[in-house]
Amino acid sequence: MKTNFTSGRASSVERREPAREVRLFCCTRPSSFLPSPSEAAAGGLRLSSRAFTLIEMILAVGVAALVLAVVSSVFFAALHLRDVTQAAVDSATPVDQSLAVMRRDLECAVTPTNGTTKILSGDFRVGILTSPGVSQPVAVEMFTATGAVRDNAPWGDIQKVTYELRDPTDRNEPGKDLYRSVTRNVLATTAVPDVDDQWMLGGVQSIEFSCFDGSQWSDTWDTTGVTSVNTNLPVAVRVRIQLAGNNPATTPPIEMLVPIDSQSRTNAVLNTTSTGG
Repeated sequence: MKTNFTSGRASSVERREPAREVRLFCCTRPSSFLPSPSEAAAGGLRLSSRAFTLIEMILAVGVAALVLAVVSSVFFAALHLRDVTQAAVDSATPVDQSLAVMRRDLECAVTPTNGTTKILSGDFRVGILTSPGVSQPVAVEMFTATGAVRDNAPWGDIQKVTYELRDPTDRNEPGKDLYRSVTRNVLATTAVPDVDDQWMLGGVQSIEFSCFDGSQWSDTWDTTGVTSVNTNLPVAVRVRIQLAGNNPATTPPIEMLVPIDSQSRTNAVLNTTSTGG
């Protein structure tokens, strides 16, 4: 309603607005809209209420347990094989290292002096020997050019090397220990020179050195005297190491054959004289 005051009296003018029709739409879904099982089957829909049964669960757990058992057995077998292989490698490594050092000493043996004053020479002896500075009997004594030359040491490359067996520190260990005794100062004037004892191998039952003169093998060799039967180095040296715990009848010893190329052409001493003119 609107009031008009210009004419002095109130007049009412009614403005009618068109009525608005309000409609409420309620979206309802009757239960009859859901398809019945037959309609769902006809339309390609599947309503399945199937689940795993107890027997199926037991079978699945059994198969999984069987697979895990097989895998674990293979895994533990691989671990056992690794341990056995590692033990074999660990036991063979000291033997290989000892043989390598021994081969190098024999190949670098210098020619014998035969009781003379030849330089750059040294004796070569094999057998049950006594060596100065070594308390135990030695199996071989040689002078070899395997010494390391260092700036802070006055020694040359020629050194005296012996190999001998000694009682192990642990009395419960089988066999004996193989030692390499090295004397660097070959010009020492003292009765007991300084000897460096190097542990090489443990569990050794016996060690043997045999020398070949070109026609036969001999268990002894000595070039220390002028009248010695052996006046030169052997043509080859055979080393046999029997490990403790092995039956010699069934387990052969470890054997190494080392040819020696260094040979002296003569055992005579060359004397040179000079005259002044």
